[in-house]
Amino acid sequence: MTYPDAFHVPDGPHDIRLVVCDMDGTLLDAAKRIPDALWPLVDRMHERGILFAPASGRQHATLARQFSRLGDGLVVIAENGSYVRRGDEEISSSPIPTATVPEIVAAVRAHAAAGYDVGAVLCGKRSAYVERTDEAFLSRSQPYYAALELVDDLTAVEDDFLKVAVYDFGDAAHDTAPVLARFDGELKVVVSDRHWIDIMGAGVDKGVAVRRLQEALGITPGQTVVFGDYLNDLEMMDASELSFAMANAHPDVAARARYTAPSNEDAGVITTLRRLLDHPVA
Repeated sequence: MTYPDAFHVPDGPHDIRLVVCDMDGTLLDAAKRIPDALWPLVDRMHERGILFAPASGRQHATLARQFSRLGDGLVVIAENGSYVRRGDEEISSSPIPTATVPEIVAAVRAHAAAGYDVGAVLCGKRSAYVERTDEAFLSRSQPYYAALELVDDLTAVEDDFLKVAVYDFGDAAHDTAPVLARFDGELKVVVSDRHWIDIMGAGVDKGVAVRRLQEALGITPGQTVVFGDYLNDLEMMDASELSFAMANAHPDVAARARYTAPSNEDAGVITTLRRLLDHPVA
């Protein structure tokens, strides 16, 4: 196991009350699994009154299932910040205007008709929806959407829509982001990894979600730890005085974070949390 030269956990004491952690490329290992070592760490945090919140482009139903062993009161930042819940309580949500959905769907359909291998997932509060039903596309979508319905026409679905996620089997930033850029402004278009692009409400991001969560819980940026690796984590770095970019992070995220953690393949979140928790408590 190797750690980056810049790996450093600031000396305590730390009055930590909230840990917010991205999933893919951050907490999850190379096989997309939650490290077993996380669970005793979360128990340790809870004993000290520290909340743990996954923050992901995944839907709430998926995150709730993945972290079901944490029980009632689980804090989740889902859909890249557009949906925040604590247990059964909705803390915030930021639906996109229903009228924009047909335009986005039409743009994705036209891009596919032009020869690009893309598909859309329409993400609602109740469920996610797809009209592309081939196994290749479903195998990319189902891991992120535990509640997923196959429909004939995305524009005919009724729900409160939190975002539209577009999967590009090629290079999302190069091939598809320019096509969707016309929605940026009225909405927010974010490349969340090499293949996924999320279209959300303007002004919605994980950083806004963290700040809403902090406000609801009475927690300050100085009491918050965040971990992230990709462009959809950028704003989250600004919401914490203990912000960590993974060693495998996008250069823009590494530049925005205050500190660097080992990569996800080196269990960087686990290593960093252990060091933080071993410091004296404020």
